[in-house]
Amino acid sequence: MSDTLWAAILTENGPWALLVFYLLWRDIQKEQAIREALNKSSTILAELTTLIKERLPRGG
Repeated sequence: MSDTLWAAILTENGPWALLVFYLLWRDIQKEQAIREALNKSSTILAELTTLIKERLPRGG
């Protein structure tokens, strides 16, 4: 975004515009952190499932 656009937004809406952009940015950061944690948990669960399947006796 250009500097003139930021200046126009700030002069028209003041600190409210900054607050909205900051809150949206923080929301994106939280969402990324949650996705990363879920991906790690999924990977760990898949590995545990594989280990359990390998150790179970095979019926037959």
